[in-house]
Amino acid sequence: MPEIGRALIVLGVVLVVVGALVVLFSRTGIPFGLGRLPGDILIQRENSTFYFPITTSIVVSVVVSLILYWLRR
Repeated sequence: MPEIGRALIVLGVVLVVVGALVVLFSRTGIPFGLGRLPGDILIQRENSTFYFPITTSIVVSVVVSLILYWLRR
């Protein structure tokens, strides 16, 4: 059971660091890019907007999988 606690703490720290980097990049004007990748679907009509980030979801999934793989080793 202590392994789960450690994993949750590490995951929380990673999320805080990633969140801080996103905020820092957005304030300094460095384009972050996630959410506007080629392959993301954006349909804008007069009264509605539909957004489905397919490519962004795949990139985030691969990065999280690599991080979790690295932490398990």
